[in-house]
Amino acid sequence: MQKDTKNKGTVRQINHEQASENESAVHVKRTYKSKLFEMIFSEKRALLELYNAMNGTDYEDPGLLEINTLENAIYMSMRNDLSFIIDSRLALYEHQSTYSPNLPLRCLMYVADLYSVITKDANLYGTKAVPIPTPRFVIFYNGTGKMEDVKVLRLSDTFTIPEKEYALELTAVMFNINQGHNKKLLDTCKTLKDYSEYVARVREYAGSMSLEAAVELAITECIRDDILAEFLRKNRSEAKSVSIYEYDEEKHMRHVKEEGREEGRRAGLLEGHQNGVQEGIRILIEFCREMNCSREDTEVQVAEKFGLEQVRAGEYMKKYWKD
Repeated sequence: MQKDTKNKGTVRQINHEQASENESAVHVKRTYKSKLFEMIFSEKRALLELYNAMNGTDYEDPGLLEINTLENAIYMSMRNDLSFIIDSRLALYEHQSTYSPNLPLRCLMYVADLYSVITKDANLYGTKAVPIPTPRFVIFYNGTGKMEDVKVLRLSDTFTIPEKEYALELTAVMFNINQGHNKKLLDTCKTLKDYSEYVARVREYAGSMSLEAAVELAITECIRDDILAEFLRKNRSEAKSVSIYEYDEEKHMRHVKEEGREEGRRAGLLEGHQNGVQEGIRILIEFCREMNCSREDTEVQVAEKFGLEQVRAGEYMKKYWKD
């Protein structure tokens, strides 16, 4: 286990307004892009607790962290939730309620943008190597879809041509933080476990009451049960607004996916029906030939039995009537 180190990362703060440790509440911009996960772990003490749980360390001084969150690194859908440097390492933590195989690509775009800012005053054309912090990409998943405890995502999985070795690779590790998953991790980081419990309660209560009432009840109960209690007391109104928006967004995305699956199912049925019609026409034409029917009579039968225009029936005759 590592203790507080003197070798603190010396990378500059990047486009991030840091609140003092004595502030009574986390400063969060009122924007639809804010997430509850980001609100909670933008506080250095909570973020250090999460870092220790992920790395088996026991740092105690939140001042060791230098938060480097880039707002809208590429554009909103590619925004990474949290990045920070500690002990010359760069950790990029992202929260997702929807799985996407494109997460490594998004991480690549984000870290490239981040490194470009970190090294903006360095001589990249010089003969001396420019040191950059070692990255680690972690995704915390708490969606409703089925997901294993840990899933490794690789950029190379999306490459069009497989090779034995790739000139470029990026690996991200996804941890399922829903209840019943990664128990050791959640037990090690109370704040993460509390977040998981809070989200679970909102989802449960939203099944039997309005979303606003569900969020209000979950907040009240969690404060009572010492689950994110301090954070929720200090940021109750903001947390409520963000929770309602996040749940609505998550629900909307589920509906979009369900509609897509239903559209695909209907398209499949239509395609299957069309294929079945063509197969029926082929069988009828072959049967008529075996019965020594004339080509003209067969074409008439095809048109009548399948409700086709004569021209369309003629096209099928050309396709299936083999002279």
